[in-house]
Amino acid sequence: MKIFKAYKFRLYPTKEQEILINKNIGSSRYVYNYFLNRKDERYKESKNNLSLKDMKHELVVLKKELPWLQEVDSMALTNTLDNLDRGYTNYFEKRSAHPTFKKRGCHDSFRTTCIKGEYKNNKYANIIIDLKNKTIKLPKLGIIPIRGYRNLEKDLNIRNATIEKIGLKYYVSLCCEEEINITKSRIIHAVGIDLGVLSLVTTSDGIKYKKLIIKRIEEHIKVYQERLSRCIKNSRNYLKLKNKIARLYQKIKNMRKYYIHEITNDLLRDNELIVCETLKTKEMIEKSYVKSLTKGIVNASFNEIIRQLEYKTKWHNKVLLKVNTYYPSSKLCSHCGTKNEINDLSIRSFECIKCKFLNDRDINASINILDEGIKIAVNKGLIIV
Repeated sequence: MKIFKAYKFRLYPTKEQEILINKNIGSSRYVYNYFLNRKDERYKESKNNLSLKDMKHELVVLKKELPWLQEVDSMALTNTLDNLDRGYTNYFEKRSAHPTFKKRGCHDSFRTTCIKGEYKNNKYANIIIDLKNKTIKLPKLGIIPIRGYRNLEKDLNIRNATIEKIGLKYYVSLCCEEEINITKSRIIHAVGIDLGVLSLVTTSDGIKYKKLIIKRIEEHIKVYQERLSRCIKNSRNYLKLKNKIARLYQKIKNMRKYYIHEITNDLLRDNELIVCETLKTKEMIEKSYVKSLTKGIVNASFNEIIRQLEYKTKWHNKVLLKVNTYYPSSKLCSHCGTKNEINDLSIRSFECIKCKFLNDRDINASINILDEGIKIAVNKGLIIV
């Protein structure tokens, strides 16, 4: 089975390479905003969409008018148009919101494609990684030292590379095509998981993964943001504080990502069938009137947990099932099946009104999710009774 896998490395460019990276980022942002405006104008005038082919023809003319666009990687600009066209298509097919204009300092990145060829029995490529010497060769940028994946020793079939700037640091993410062997596995052990704000993940086995504690980092961010508001914009102190804030946000992002990987790996290590809820996070946020609860839902990253479980179960030939969004897992008694109307989130225990069964609210919900998942698995023929 062929899969696409990403490997992220930190770049250590020279001053000249930093300038060129920033030029690529700025040029990609300019081209994106320019053609987004052109698309909007065309649609307002004639109700017709500016096609990808037309944008690429206009880009050739634009390069002649603006010579500084010729200094950067041409594939970065082409990929920018591909991204814009995909975003517009998703908007018209109601899969996403309308594309917005990019601004400096927010998601500063560009993507370049790996072009391979062969001439006189010599193979060449415009993106080459040397894991032994810890270097990477990128179009227009040349050879740059990298760090990351100390024990990685294999040939990477690179498809494209995304160069990203976060604060004062630079990273490259390589999208590689790999072949994996999937062995057949029998469903021996199954687990149901309940996702929540206080306990991030609660399993039907009674294991609880607590939420990530980031309060101290958020307090530091708040202090720096207060100082930033008093600084003169683009002054030296302003830029210093801005970089400090960016580093702290990146730290939170890395902590959350590492923690979720730990949780999903634990679940996959011991179980062949995982059952979870189909959550509508946007709907949950809209219905939440308590600020702390809304913040907790956002910080919990429910969609990221489910996303990781989806691709990891495919890689390991295991099964992930989702129960209905409106399945009343928190209101059903896992012992006798009686439905109890409980709406108070402050009550963390569950007591059945009929059989007086007492259990933790989240554990009771996860057991109900597992029971519903087993019924779905039996109907699909995944489990033979």
